[in-house]
Amino acid sequence: MASIDLLVFGPHPDDIEIGVGGAVARHAAKGFSVGLCDLTGGELGTNGTVEERLAEAEAARVELGAAWRENLRWPDRQIGKHPEQMDQVVRFIRRHRPRAIALPYWSDRHPDHGAASALLTEAAFNSGLRRYRAEGEPWKPEWLCYYFINDSTTPSFVVDVSEFYERKRRALDCHVTQFGRTSGAAETRLNVPAFRQLIESRDAQFGALVGAAWAEGFMVREPVVRTTLFK
Repeated sequence: MASIDLLVFGPHPDDIEIGVGGAVARHAAKGFSVGLCDLTGGELGTNGTVEERLAEAEAARVELGAAWRENLRWPDRQIGKHPEQMDQVVRFIRRHRPRAIALPYWSDRHPDHGAASALLTEAAFNSGLRRYRAEGEPWKPEWLCYYFINDSTTPSFVVDVSEFYERKRRALDCHVTQFGRTSGAAETRLNVPAFRQLIESRDAQFGALVGAAWAEGFMVREPVVRTTLFK
């Protein structure tokens, strides 16, 4: 397959939208090729079937404008617990050859998010090793950017997503089984108004730091190189 500009990984079918939906929409609208990859079908979630969640994820992809979305269908709550998962991600990265990878921040209240961050970080490193025995030619992305799902801290940088925030909202709305209060749905942390408020208050705070209405924050592990001291 042809190389893509940005590859975004999410542990569950709604995590990308929560943390990086605005940036996905911005990159896609600017003409960059963006691919999305969910690791699990979220089958242990309180509400919604796997089939419903996959359909919701695809509808959200359309709203955000990403080129494609795949789901690796790993067992929910089993991220990082099966050796074959590492090679699968290495093959995936080598097949799509992304310039940059966005993945979950390494510190998060949900164990799956931290486990996904650790595994994906290692897989991205292994992908660039010529002697790592996995299918595909070695590929090293330019860098890894970590986005926030639940927990957050002072970001390394933010991306102004003000122009695309309504797309993020519509993408979140696609996940009716998770964020909606449909008939028969059990009340969870996700489908009460406070959770949506938590997402938007974080994005509004990051925006306020740079004089924008809405922004999403990212962490990187290495210094960001600038050629001048000018903003």
